[in-house]
Amino acid sequence: MSKNTQYWLMKSEPDAFSIDDLKKKGQEHWDGVRNYQARNFMRDGMRVGDKVFFYHSNCDQPGIVGVAEVATDAYPDPSQFDPKSKYFDAASSRDNPRWILVDVKFVKKLKRTITLKELQADPALAEMALVRKGNRLSVMPVGAEEWRHILAME
Repeated sequence: MSKNTQYWLMKSEPDAFSIDDLKKKGQEHWDGVRNYQARNFMRDGMRVGDKVFFYHSNCDQPGIVGVAEVATDAYPDPSQFDPKSKYFDAASSRDNPRWILVDVKFVKKLKRTITLKELQADPALAEMALVRKGNRLSVMPVGAEEWRHILAME
């Protein structure tokens, strides 16, 4: 792990896009982020080579299921300009796009799901954004120590 590497967690509903889908595709854009704070993390924080926990949300067993890597710098999310897309934003323009995305590439699927309940019960992760009450962001930073601790849980 490079000392400049940053760590992130990105949530996806597995019936919309799962770790297995990413594995099949190899690399995919992470579109549809429509929260300003999550957008800002991607736009201002993420860099090519950063590591990402792939998290399955809104499912029977939410948790971390894999590892990905940021493959591109942030660029405008084309779905915001498509009136047929559920992510269309009439207030956004090509000259001043409101929403961005990054591409992520598959690194590995974990041997098992590290569940949200496990993460919440671990005192070493008490300050992690994911386990704090009321945090529903789809993209969030993960500390380097949290990253190492979670990988060791696998």
